[in-house]
Amino acid sequence: MKSLLRSLLLLIVVANFTFAQKTKPEVFKSIDNKQDLYSGIAQKIWGFAEVGFQETQSSALLQQTLKDAGFQVEAGVAGMPTAFVATYGSGKPVIGILGEFDALPGVAQEAIPELKPIAGQKAGHACGHHLFGTASSAAAIAVKEWLIANKKSGTIKFFGTPAEEGGSGKVYMVRDGLFSDVDVVFHWHPGARNSASYGSSLANKSGKFRFYGVASHAAASPERGRSALDAVEAMDMMVNMLREHVNEHTRIHYVITRGGEAPNVVPAYAEAYYYVRHPDPAEVKATWDWVTKAAQGAAMGTQTRYESEVTGGVYNLMPNEVLAKVVHDNLSMVGGYTYTPEEKAFAEKIQITFSRKPGLETTNQVEKFGADDDKGGSTDVSDISWVVPTAGLSTATWVPGTAAHSWQAVAAGGTTIGSKGMMVAAKTLAGAMIDAFSNPKMIDEAWAELKKRRGENFKYEPLIGDRKPALDYRK
Repeated sequence: MKSLLRSLLLLIVVANFTFAQKTKPEVFKSIDNKQDLYSGIAQKIWGFAEVGFQETQSSALLQQTLKDAGFQVEAGVAGMPTAFVATYGSGKPVIGILGEFDALPGVAQEAIPELKPIAGQKAGHACGHHLFGTASSAAAIAVKEWLIANKKSGTIKFFGTPAEEGGSGKVYMVRDGLFSDVDVVFHWHPGARNSASYGSSLANKSGKFRFYGVASHAAASPERGRSALDAVEAMDMMVNMLREHVNEHTRIHYVITRGGEAPNVVPAYAEAYYYVRHPDPAEVKATWDWVTKAAQGAAMGTQTRYESEVTGGVYNLMPNEVLAKVVHDNLSMVGGYTYTPEEKAFAEKIQITFSRKPGLETTNQVEKFGADDDKGGSTDVSDISWVVPTAGLSTATWVPGTAAHSWQAVAAGGTTIGSKGMMVAAKTLAGAMIDAFSNPKMIDEAWAELKKRRGENFKYEPLIGDRKPALDYRK
């Protein structure tokens, strides 16, 4: 009798589990039921704050989370120790979802509404990638449960993508063919608003220019020295003059990462780190070549020697209106969220530091769908979008008005504000993935749009060339 009762209870549990995963609202509820779990994972990664290609703990935690949920994980893909692919299921369609987890150097900040760096910590999640990878994991796991409950075939591929911030991790994965069997890809990004519009971005090429001179006493024997710092400064001056003559949409940024050790020693080594951006990858290539000629001229003029290393390169984002509409519809279904009194007080203190203060109620609003003309940044998601139909969204994980890469973004990302926005993203992504599994025609339409936008005879050629991943670019 007891055995029979146990069997009946087990059947009831299984039936309830199956029923609870069959529809979108029930999938969304299953994600909400695990909010504490996923918030805990995100906050651990927030605390790790590991920079590009050094995200050992962050990557391992996400891998284990997906393994525990029944995914098969292949680690160290595309020559990157912290990159991985987690797979569940078999057959078509193959739905990809992206997860990032790298932090930014120089922005360690406590989760409080005033500037206070964390003592001894060198990096922080100023772009919210601790939330990114976690929400995508939550969505992938929920959709896996939905596949089981509905007895559907198909494959989920979660791509653990390191070093988005300048390391172009996804580009190496594209170059190695890891997306060759994927039908569509979904992603998201933390932000200060809830939006799933479609648009492009700036292509970007980055790298370091290193100059080698001759050290000498700057007062006793300056004529015997050849200053590598002079070469860097000469290069920077020439690049600043060429700004007048490049396309008006071109962006060039640089920092001097090494400039010498002491004023009374002629620097024998100096280094500059450059970014070149433009909406057109071809224009980026041309401008980068010009910048390289400036380095060559600077070395000749200062009788030094130079070397250059391309550390990253990404295309502009290829929009896909078909997929973007699917994501928007799911975001509208999920909706935003409202602040608790404590969160509102935190947000109001953060906004004191802003010159522009959007209403806090925007966290509970979804922006109107349409083309987004804002091309202010770059992302290595772009290369994926040229080889597979790709779409994403942004959710309000930061206080409205917050700029990315700021201490305010780090602070909010370490609180329940970040976690609430993350859960909106997780549910939206799960809903979009369910639609992709359920509607083969939509996938066909997304591919037709991609092929039309990129033109006939397109051949993908990465801006990084054939170099190996720049695993030490943050060292």
